[in-house]
Amino acid sequence: MSPNRGSAQLRRADGSPVRAVVADDEEYLADLLRMTFRAEGWDVEVTHDGRAALDAIRSFGPDIVVLDIMMPGLDGLEVLNAMRDRGDDTPVLFLTAKDGVDDRIAGITAGGDDYVTKPFSLEEVVARVRGLVRRHLRVTANDDAELRVGDLRLNEDTYDVFRGETRITLTSTEFELLRYLMSNPRHVLSKSQILDHVWSYDFGGRSSIVELYISYLRKKIDTLGEPLIHTVRGVGYTIREPDRT
Repeated sequence: MSPNRGSAQLRRADGSPVRAVVADDEEYLADLLRMTFRAEGWDVEVTHDGRAALDAIRSFGPDIVVLDIMMPGLDGLEVLNAMRDRGDDTPVLFLTAKDGVDDRIAGITAGGDDYVTKPFSLEEVVARVRGLVRRHLRVTANDDAELRVGDLRLNEDTYDVFRGETRITLTSTEFELLRYLMSNPRHVLSKSQILDHVWSYDFGGRSSIVELYISYLRKKIDTLGEPLIHTVRGVGYTIREPDRT
């Protein structure tokens, strides 16, 4: 899916675009991330080795750095150490093909802020990077960023979801599905519509993925009060406020 579809655009406090540096020696992957972040409206610099990454970080002044751990010249951990040694606290997301616990701990204890393991979904990377940017920068928020259905609230800028006073933690896909439902309250959405808007690629007719994620949302949301998510048999799904009698 297009990661910025329907989402509020993040910007710096002065209204200028967020700046990102991406360093990965896999050129195709680096270019894919460049296009993805540019679709978010951000300015992006891409490098393919550690030393060039450090130069770009010094000259570009990014708000977020995405680093591959295994790179020629300096690896991602060495780049991070050099940044922290000079007092640069720019948030860093690591990309790594390694999935061992020790490698993850090494990245975080060295001063990294988060990591994703290859292969990854672009949706996941964007969600995590947006979260890091929001926590480390004062970014402008869209006045219409909050969606409400009954006592359920979803903020498109902060990715916060609450039912009443209870915070709900969602995966990025669960968030996108809930956002689509809440953007169309009381409208019955078919499985094919949901597949197109939330997943946006061919699932080979596997509409069961929609049923699965609807069940995930119900367990997290409808267990906290009167049901909000409803099945319209033979048609699809809708979200609406509880009926008041």
